[in-house]
This record gives sequence, C-alpha cells and structure tokens, in this order.
Amino acid sequence: MGFFLEVLIGGLLAGVLYSLVALGFVLIFKASGVFNFAQGAMVLTAALALVRALELFEQWKWPFWLALIAAFLFAAVIMAAIAWLAEKLVLRKLVNQEGIILFMATIGLTFFLEGLAQTLFGADVYPLNIGLPKEPLFVLESLFDGGILVNELDIWAAVIAGLLVAGLAVFFQRTRIGRALRAVADDHAAAQSVGIPLNQIWFIVWLVAGLVALAAGAVWGSKLGVQFSLSLLALKALPVLILGGFTSVPGAIVGGLIIGAGEKLAEVFLGPSMGGGIEIWFAYVVALLFLLFRPQGLFGERIIERV
Repeated sequence: MGFFLEVLIGGLLAGVLYSLVALGFVLIFKASGVFNFAQGAMVLTAALALVRALELFEQWKWPFWLALIAAFLFAAVIMAAIAWLAEKLVLRKLVNQEGIILFMATIGLTFFLEGLAQTLFGADVYPLNIGLPKEPLFVLESLFDGGILVNELDIWAAVIAGLLVAGLAVFFQRTRIGRALRAVADDHAAAQSVGIPLNQIWFIVWLVAGLVALAAGAVWGSKLGVQFSLSLLALKALPVLILGGFTSVPGAIVGGLIIGAGEKLAEVFLGPSMGGGIEIWFAYVVALLFLLFRPQGLFGERIIERV
C-alpha cells in the first residue's frame, strides 16, 4: 500500500507540472477562442530569459534573492514585449478571421520565438536555481515502514499551481476585465460593438498567459534544466486540455492530475508485463477516448450549433 501511494503521489505531483503549461493554453483559448500552439515556445523563452538574466546578475555579485527578483522582472518584461508584439503584428491583422487562420499564425509564432530565443540566449542546457528545495522528503513514516518518498520541488509546484488557479478564477469571474475577456471569446464582432477594446483585451490575455508561462518555465527549468526540449511541453499539455476542457481553468488542474497519476501507475504496474514505455503514449490514448465519448472534456462547455 505504501508503494502504491508513493507512485500515486509522484504521479499527481508530476500532473501539476503538466497543468502549469496547460493553464497558458486555457487562458488564451478562453479569452480569444484561439488555440495558441506557441505556448510551449513561450515557456522556453521565459525560462531562457530568466536563467540568463540570473546568471548575469550573479556575475555582477548581486545578492541571490535580489538577483532572482531582478531576473523575474526582466523575464516578465520580455513576456510583456512578446505579448505586445504578438497583438500588434499578428492578432490585430487577423481580427474576425476563422479560428484555423489564427491557429496557423500561432504555429508561425512558435518557430519565430524558438529562433529568437536561441539567437538571444543560446542553445545550451542551463541549470536553474530559483531557491526552491529539491531534496527528497519522506512523509507518513509513522504509517508506512520507511515512509513515502516525495520531491519537495514537486510540492512547491503544486502550491504555485494552486495559487495561480485561485487567482485566475477570481480574475475571470470577479473583475471587469475578466468578463470582457469572456465576452471577446464568445463573439469578437459583438464585443467590439458594445465598446470592448479588442486590441487591449488580447494584449492583456497574452500578457497573463506569458506570466503563467514564466511560472511554468521557472518550475520546469528548475527540475530539468533550461533546454530546448521545454518547448515540447506543448505536446504533453494537449491530453491535459482534452480531459479538462479547453475553457476551464480548474479543468487544466484536474486533467493534469488524471494524466500524471494515470501514466505513472500504468508505467509501474502494467509496464513490466507490456514491455515498458506506457508512460510515453498513455496520455494520448486516454485523450483519444475522451474525444470519442466526451469531446468537450470534463469541465468544458458543450457547444450546440443550430442551423
């Protein structure tokens, strides 16, 4: 029982890390109806900006916490600039266009951001230390012999994800800008007709998604190192989005927990009898089943079109 709980908890905490990436997708899709394929590249760019700025400030002999705060501010400014340029040069030109056109534009933005990040910050693997503990931690030693092993970094990631979800839920439901974002997602033209400034709204949502990408990049970079494979996290977030629903912030968390726990349990308990490798494809098989039987996801809005 103790080993099962250890695998389950490890999977749930890994799922929280997937959810951090999925949150950025949900934000932009919820507010603009655009599936932002560039979210993975935004995570990579934010993480690279953070780690390179931190290296620079530490070379200048700044105290660690001051250097870390300055590095986060620098990376946030970079993400704000990307949000402004994406709105001004890409989205503003494609107002009221079909969703597939906007989707293709985000694919182009992906390759641009990856090339820009490599040019500005380099393509090496950079270790990132943001002050979060990474030591293994044994819990429930009084209940199970030897206790249950968890990673402190994963626990902090869960705390960060919980705070983000709570903040974003309040932002969307309780603020005037949040309601405007949801109105724009429903109908661009109708939102403009009642005086909602579409350009400002899109900049705000891309900025928030960029800051969420910064949080995800900081945690993932701290865990795995900052490297270009971080941009592939977009592919891992897709099953999470399909399970939770593309328009649900809590759904991103629940979907991540299901995928994380499911793939770890399947790999440990079914993998030996099936030759291993289940963790690679398990999430996509589950997502396919959801697409067949519940395409809107667990928390997504069911769309009924009348003709």
